[in-house]
Amino acid sequence: MSSTLDRDRPLVEPPPEPPAARRGTARLLHPAPYARAFADVLGILHRNRALTSEIVRREIRGQHAGQLLGRWWGLLQPLFLMALYAFIFCVVFRVRIGGTLELPRNYTIYILAGMVPWFAFIQSMARAATAITDNSVLVKQTIFQLEVLPVARAITGCVPMIVGLAFIGIVTLIQYRSLPATFLLVPLLALLQVIAMAGAAFALSAIGAVARDVREVVQIFSVIGVFILPIVYLPSSVPKIFQPLLYANPFSYVIWCYQDAIYYGRFEHPWAWPVFAIGSLLAFSLGYRLFRRVKPFCGNVL
Repeated sequence: MSSTLDRDRPLVEPPPEPPAARRGTARLLHPAPYARAFADVLGILHRNRALTSEIVRREIRGQHAGQLLGRWWGLLQPLFLMALYAFIFCVVFRVRIGGTLELPRNYTIYILAGMVPWFAFIQSMARAATAITDNSVLVKQTIFQLEVLPVARAITGCVPMIVGLAFIGIVTLIQYRSLPATFLLVPLLALLQVIAMAGAAFALSAIGAVARDVREVVQIFSVIGVFILPIVYLPSSVPKIFQPLLYANPFSYVIWCYQDAIYYGRFEHPWAWPVFAIGSLLAFSLGYRLFRRVKPFCGNVL
C-alpha cells in the first residue's frame, strides 16, 4: 500500500505557488506590458504621422480660433499667469528667499520652476477629458485611429511648457548671468512629462467619454494643485502632520525634479528622479491599457 503511494508521488515536489499579492507585484513590475504599450502607440503614430501632425496643428489653432489675438493667446496666457503669481507672492506678500547655499536663487525662479510643468499638465489633462466627445464625427469612423486624439491633446500641453521654460531661462540669465549646469537635464524631464501627460490623456479621454463632467473636476484640481503641491512654498514649511500627504502626491515628484534642474542646480531631491521616471512609464502604460479597453465602446456612448 505504501509502495503504491510512493510510486504515484512525483519525484520532485513542485515549488509552492507564490501568494496572489506577490504575483500581482511581479506582473506590475514586469517590463513586457510597458514595452508593448510603447510599441503599440509608437507604431500607430508612425503609421498615422501625417494625420497626427495635422490634428496637433488643428488643436493649437482651435484653442483660440475666432479671437482677436488668435494663437498669440497661447504665448500670452501662460506668461500672464506666471507673472501674476510671481507678483502676488514676491511683491504683495514680499516673500524673500535665495542668496544662500541651501536656496541659491530668488523666490520668483522657485515659483516658476514648479508652475511651468504644472500648467502644462493641467492644460493637457483638461483638454484630454473631452478628446473623444469633441471629435464625435471622427470617432464614429471605423478607420480612424482614436489613439491619435489623446496624444494630440497631450502634445498641445507642451506649448505653455516651452514658453515657460524659455521665460525662466531668460529671467535666470538676466539675474544671474548664467544657467545652472543641471538646466541641461530639462529636456529629459520634459520628455518624461510628455510620456506621463500622454498616459493621463489616454485615461481621462476614456473616462470623459462616459462621465462628461471630468473636465470640470480637472479644472478644480488645477486651482487646488497650486496650493497642495510644493510650488509656492517650501516643503519644510509644511506642518509635519501634513507632510505625508505631500509625499503621497505623485505630482510632487515632478515639481521637485524641475526645481532641482532649474532652481537648486543640484540633486536636492535625488529620490524624486527615479520616482518621476518610473511613474511616467506606469502612467503611460496603465492609461493606454484603460483606453484600449474602453475604445470599442466610444462610438456607442456618443
